[in-house]
Amino acid sequence: MTTVIPTPAQPSIPVAGRAERFPVRRIFCIGRNYADHAREMGASVDKANPMFFTKPADAIVTDGADVPYPSATQDLHHEVEMVVALGAGGSDLSVEEAGKLVWGYGVGLDLTRRDLQAQAKAKGAPWDVAKGFDHSAPVSALVPAGEATISAGTRIALEVNGEVRQQATLGDMVLDVPEILSALSRLFELKAGDIVYTGTPAGVAALVRGDRFRATLEGVATLEGRVA
Repeated sequence: MTTVIPTPAQPSIPVAGRAERFPVRRIFCIGRNYADHAREMGASVDKANPMFFTKPADAIVTDGADVPYPSATQDLHHEVEMVVALGAGGSDLSVEEAGKLVWGYGVGLDLTRRDLQAQAKAKGAPWDVAKGFDHSAPVSALVPAGEATISAGTRIALEVNGEVRQQATLGDMVLDVPEILSALSRLFELKAGDIVYTGTPAGVAALVRGDRFRATLEGVATLEGRVA
């Protein structure tokens, strides 16, 4: 195919121990998927009606690159999350069917311009600019599902400058991964290449230039980086 402008680069994520990379099609995120985080944000949990939002695929930051501090904010917040990568897709999937879509796992940060989000909430306006900005989705290398041990007891945590800011187990999630994917598939046709951020526990707080972070999905993946 000949294009009238140069074809944009395909966003991709490294795969642990492999030369091949995982191409990213879309980024989906779920909000309020840990009850303690919902409470700290002054919100309630509605398990029957989960809240989803998206980020552009090229918002990912990979391979240990610095995360530039974004424009238009004075209050950048971290949200550590397990990330699942899909190797297949579908629509209107049962929980059992949806659970079979997972290709691999990683850990990432859903970075948020909290001041812009608060302003949008106060006006009852969409808060896309608070979530879907450039470099807002740092993510670790992915580990194929067959090589990862994931359970309700798996711990997810974030340290900033050596201090633990967030920690929980996956069993604390309101919706587990198959339930998240099933609910998403009723709203979008999921496809191979999609990645899903699965929600954050309590303890979200500000990042400033020079901060170093270390996110871990216990026994599976680690993400380390710096805010520049």
